[in-house]
Amino acid sequence: MFLAIVAIATLSAGFGLLLGFAAVRFRTEGDPVVDRIDSLLPQTQCAQCGFPGCRPYAAAIVSEGADINRCPPGGDATIRALADLLDREPKPLDPERGVVKPRAVAVIDEEVCIGCTLCIQACPVDAILGAGKLMHTVIADECTGCELCVEPCPVDCIDMIEEPVTLSTWRWPQPVDSTGGSGSPARQAG
Repeated sequence: MFLAIVAIATLSAGFGLLLGFAAVRFRTEGDPVVDRIDSLLPQTQCAQCGFPGCRPYAAAIVSEGADINRCPPGGDATIRALADLLDREPKPLDPERGVVKPRAVAVIDEEVCIGCTLCIQACPVDAILGAGKLMHTVIADECTGCELCVEPCPVDCIDMIEEPVTLSTWRWPQPVDSTGGSGSPARQAG
């Protein structure tokens, strides 16, 4: 009897150690599908999709079945990429969420700025520098063009300026496909 108890205790301890090792060795941080969806989104954190940022939108796509056509900054390319990843049919952009616009950057008219800090509080990516009662400025490389800083400004000193097309930012336009497919010959062949 005593030998059976020792054998069961030894087996339990061995399996416990094995499970503990496996939990540490094979642990995943979060949901890998959410991570992949989040990596496809434009990371503007603009909340135009109805969620507070790109990561919550990715989580809602997985857990709540949210539509994949709610991201105006990502446009059709993001909708197609999400459709391919999730094996869903691509849909046109939801018009209630906005329209696709060229990338823009916030520019503050520093002579008009009163230093109220409302734009700093509204910026989801901390791209605006300044202090209370002092002028503010935008870090252009950090600005995602979400336009969340424009509305709270009481003196209307923030303009969204379209980014000029340079050699490093220019991209070929996507081909138009009359059959309703993705438009890319490589995607149609594969």
